Amino acid sequence: MNYLIKGAVLPSGQRADIQIVDGIFQAVGRVSSSGAAQVVDADGLVALPGLVDIHTHLREPGHEDAETVRSGSRAAAAGGYTCVHAMANTYPVADTAGVVEQVWRLGRDAGYVDVRPVGAVSVGLEGHHLAELAAMARSAARVSVFSDDGECVWDPVLMRRALEYVKGIDGVVAQHAQEPRLTEGAQMHEGVVSSQVGLAGWPAVAEESIIARDVLLAEHVGSRLHICHVSTAGSVEIIRWAKARGIGVTAEVTPHHLLLTDELARTYDPVYKVNPPLRSPEDVQAVRDGLADGTLDVVGTDHAPHPPEAKDCEWAAAAFGMTGLETALPIVHELMVETGLMSWRDVAAAMSHRPAEIGRVATQGRPVAAGEVANLTLFDPAARWTVVPGDLETGSGNTPVSGRETHGRTVATFYAGRPTVLEGEVI
Repeated sequence: MNYLIKGAVLPSGQRADIQIVDGIFQAVGRVSSSGAAQVVDADGLVALPGLVDIHTHLREPGHEDAETVRSGSRAAAAGGYTCVHAMANTYPVADTAGVVEQVWRLGRDAGYVDVRPVGAVSVGLEGHHLAELAAMARSAARVSVFSDDGECVWDPVLMRRALEYVKGIDGVVAQHAQEPRLTEGAQMHEGVVSSQVGLAGWPAVAEESIIARDVLLAEHVGSRLHICHVSTAGSVEIIRWAKARGIGVTAEVTPHHLLLTDELARTYDPVYKVNPPLRSPEDVQAVRDGLADGTLDVVGTDHAPHPPEAKDCEWAAAAFGMTGLETALPIVHELMVETGLMSWRDVAAAMSHRPAEIGRVATQGRPVAAGEVANLTLFDPAARWTVVPGDLETGSGNTPVSGRETHGRTVATFYAGRPTVLEGEVI
């Protein structure tokens, strides 16, 4: 099926018709004839290149009670994504070519998004021995991002070796910055609120010290480093310094760290328990400013689904993590676009172009232009809908914005020219 999308607004602000023929953008501009194409009325809709998430947990294999590659892919499509990078903390861990190929094939068979497996840095995420990085890079999954996310690569020698290794295969190490000795038993951000509610504090320096160490290692090796889920003002400053120095570091911020603060821990509702923790209002402002000025390169959802029993319990026993694929773009629209901190061109860069570049995904993150693969998101900035966990496509209900009215909604997602979402419905 071919499509003619009429009157959409491109990230540049220009109104255009978009013609899709055989999975390719055939024409972008004024298209007078639809021929046999299905016409999509896009008046008032923003046309973004298909979104790319550099940080997603799909849980399969091993934790299908929380999410499967199929349900997570449907959630991604519903949120406007055409590509996601699936983190390695599955069971078994994605530390071999066999496991990453399994995840890649599950994504290909589901067919909703391009699922790009992330390979583990260390065997079993244990931080002692390098995993089979080259074998995963040579596999059918073509892994280029390696991360022990959920765990920090705490050993500086192992981190140096990983950076040296990925340099030779044009890969990147994505670091979960958390000094384990400074966060043992920690439950939330260390500050006034933690002292008042009696929960063990998680100091900002636990994140910042690892980032400082690793940007210096990346400079020493001359390799690429990516920092996952930046959450503190100090982290933003270190990354800003590193970039000014010419170090090859990129960084992400999550929608929930842009939106929420540690004040929510006063509710003792474990839905707000996340790693790294929700931080102070000052930290929230700093990461917003860092995203706006380009210090933080991308928005990564850190979509982390859990089964009900992992969240419906007391705070100390609850799992860390929140879902986010279906609500990321509305949150960025509300906080960054409506406030004037970012333009739609900036959003396209932070949520499509740059994450695709970091992950070395050649067919994703490309502009909406004639001749390009037709990966496209149509977003209605005027739409309003209330988040109801049971209405989401993800297999888990641990969203921190349950009951919140969103600012905007994905109306259509085209993956390689085929609609995976049309008129707001996953198909």
